[in-house]
Amino acid sequence: MEIKLENISGNNKSAKVGKINIKVGDKIEINTVLMQLETNKGNSPVKSGHTGEVKEIKVSEGDEVQLGDTLVVIDSKDESKESNSQGINFDYFGTMISGKKEEIDSDLTIIGAGPGGYVAAIYAAKQGLKTVIVEKEYFGGTCLNVGCIPTKALVKSSEVFSHMVNCEEFGLSCENPKVNMTNVIDRKDKIKDDLVSGIEYLLDKNNVKVIKGEGSFKDKNTVFAKSGKDEYTIHSKNIIIATGSKISKINIPGIDSPFVLNSTTALENKNLPESITIIGGGVIGMEFAFMYSNFGVNVNVVEYMPRVLTMVSKRISTKTTSIARQKGINIYTNSKVTKIEETEDKKALVIFENGNKEKYLTSENILVAIGREPNINGLNLDNIGIELNEKGRGIKVDDRLRSNIENIYAIGDVNNKIQLAHVASHQGIVAVDNILGKEKHMDYSAVPNVIFTSPEIATVGMDEKQAKDAGLNIKVSRFPLSANGKAKTMGEEEGFIEIIKDIDADKIIGASIIGADASTLISALTLIVQNNITEEQIVDTIFPHPTTGEIIHEAALGLGIGALHFYE
Repeated sequence: MEIKLENISGNNKSAKVGKINIKVGDKIEINTVLMQLETNKGNSPVKSGHTGEVKEIKVSEGDEVQLGDTLVVIDSKDESKESNSQGINFDYFGTMISGKKEEIDSDLTIIGAGPGGYVAAIYAAKQGLKTVIVEKEYFGGTCLNVGCIPTKALVKSSEVFSHMVNCEEFGLSCENPKVNMTNVIDRKDKIKDDLVSGIEYLLDKNNVKVIKGEGSFKDKNTVFAKSGKDEYTIHSKNIIIATGSKISKINIPGIDSPFVLNSTTALENKNLPESITIIGGGVIGMEFAFMYSNFGVNVNVVEYMPRVLTMVSKRISTKTTSIARQKGINIYTNSKVTKIEETEDKKALVIFENGNKEKYLTSENILVAIGREPNINGLNLDNIGIELNEKGRGIKVDDRLRSNIENIYAIGDVNNKIQLAHVASHQGIVAVDNILGKEKHMDYSAVPNVIFTSPEIATVGMDEKQAKDAGLNIKVSRFPLSANGKAKTMGEEEGFIEIIKDIDADKIIGASIIGADASTLISALTLIVQNNITEEQIVDTIFPHPTTGEIIHEAALGLGIGALHFYE
């Protein structure tokens, strides 16, 4: 019987043969790893769909192979059975009636392979825990597939297009630039697929057992997972719930209209609209607003609160609104959407209340960007008595990420602490450390947050209002990007940095940036806040020139004698 190459991860047409795990004469079973295949998306194992003896190996390590090539010839008694060498290895005709049933023992089982789950799995496996991860949909979770990474790919494409349109500012010319949204989406998908394949590769290399199915609890030590007709019963000493979040549903008449997009469907939309109305001026809404605006779309934002981006300081929110309006983005705050309708000429109509007046906006599409909520459906938490947060929004955990059941932890969006991918990843590490007996506690005092508007926004620690509300004796130093040489060369002079110092404790307790490279610079500021680095230590540090990082040095000087390159 010939075992042929039937599929390759990441939709590649060819691959390079890596390590071959078998030799002629070996006895193999179903799911025996025969060899590894290497592509530009990482490595993937080739598994046997049959039992038998290896008679001939048709390839050598380093060979280039294509779909349909014969890899191995075996002497098998199950000639009538279908082979699938790429991971779904089973008796095809037999399982048409009933799937396989498998019992598994593990030290740790993780439900969900998002940025919290897969990081926890790799971290645990590297420290010797026999680890199983169950994922019903896609590796990388919302962040990698329909969140952080895809949106940033589109944001980057939109920024490049905006630079092309405005390239005369740099002494260049680019006549009649155009957006090919199909190519933009395809690029986004390639980036996503590369990263998903990378996660699969890392899980495999770290010997994490992967089950592609939906997991639920039978009891506090048992997870049941089903994939098609296949069933897995996983007995585990410890369990981490990492099932993430889902798009919040809101009750607006007309919200199910075909021209209404959400943050997921917008990422697949290959038809760039001429105009769009975004409901919600939070992080998702404002990132999409700037992205669409950079693509040349007419953008409206309708926000219920008195200002957009309520999670950042009023000063930064106000600056963002000013920049948005300069770019032609129309922002309506204190506005409640009451209805969505379709006009006679097939346009989308948003009806909203502003003060005591009813107002209307028409556009080609509507994007609903209200937010997300913890995803606990289907876990059968009632079977084990897991305690939920107030109003049932997420799983209640302590600062070790432990639920009310001693061996069960919950990380990421599902515990509704802070809905950020990097927080989920860190929570996964803290949870595993506690499982290993290291007694780690989650500290939220220095969590960086980045918003990919144009320009970027990044914050860490307290803002000015929070510090004053806490009764702290503070000093605030600000330095504008317009006084930074590198920002000028980039043509990105909008924005500022602010650093907040607790005078009595003599430490930096918060920082914010709106401007060029904010997403990069916030890491240094997080280290400063996290490790109580003083203004004197910052001033005594040599910052390279010309870089945007110099604004940190200048702001630190502003806490004392004053900035050197700015005077007000």
